[in-house]
Amino acid sequence: MSERLQHETVLLEAAVAALDIQPDGTYIDATFGRGGHSRLILSKLGEHGRLFAFDKDPMAIAAGSAITDPRFTLIHSGFEHVAEEMALRGVTQVNGVLMDLGVSSPQLDDASRGFSFRFDAPLDMRMDTTRGPTAAEWLAQVGETELKEVISQYGEERYARSIARAVVAQRTITPLTTTKHLAQLVASVVPTREPGQNPATRTFQAIRIYLNRELEELSLALPHCVALLASGGRLVVISFHSLEDRIVKRFMRELSSPPSLPARLPIRAVDIPAAKMKLIGRATRPDDREIAANPRARSAVMRVMEAL
Repeated sequence: MSERLQHETVLLEAAVAALDIQPDGTYIDATFGRGGHSRLILSKLGEHGRLFAFDKDPMAIAAGSAITDPRFTLIHSGFEHVAEEMALRGVTQVNGVLMDLGVSSPQLDDASRGFSFRFDAPLDMRMDTTRGPTAAEWLAQVGETELKEVISQYGEERYARSIARAVVAQRTITPLTTTKHLAQLVASVVPTREPGQNPATRTFQAIRIYLNRELEELSLALPHCVALLASGGRLVVISFHSLEDRIVKRFMRELSSPPSLPARLPIRAVDIPAAKMKLIGRATRPDDREIAANPRARSAVMRVMEAL
């Protein structure tokens, strides 16, 4: 792998420490990426420990083939299928699940993937390049209202209406097929830009999240991951933008609180159902040293909870 496409795993030591690895335990790395977390987990497992890793990106699966450890199983699937994939392998309980929701550096730095406006490349943006429409194909047919809603909801872009109108107008003249063309079009209609941020940042984020169903799949996967946890098992989630973190934070808060009961219900305190999970520590963020070494880490937030 070239130096340009290397990946610096965010919160590597902190995330694996938060799993509280048991040498003979069974663990899931729900987002293999380039295997930084998986390799560290394997180094802490004993002879009878097991690690299952998931990724929908064919390039990540290819990179993972270099790990020949018999304790390790790599599964080409998104984490929303974690329950059924584990059932197929006869696994009903695990001691920990790690989810690193960030886009990996190889995905961002490989121009052919079309995730970044830093390169002039085909508009693809799919995590799994074997299925689904590309960003260019979607932009060629999406309605203006739907496009505005996607950019507004997933990109939190206040100029979503102007961007959607410009895209629809532009494609009547020539198709939007490259990252450069889309980025230039967005820049032409966004009247202000945040310091240090390309005006197309939010639009690219929104299209990527929508095409890959990132928030929907996260919402589906979280309950399945928790259902697999043995008593004392931990769920560790690293998110990179507010929409993801909002879902994770709300989910963890709900499971770590006792079920809500009707007001004035005559019930003794000892009979109130207990919470299913407990929060472990506060949200963790990379320190200044890690951010200096890897600027992409600056937005990371890690949250941890444990099964009771």
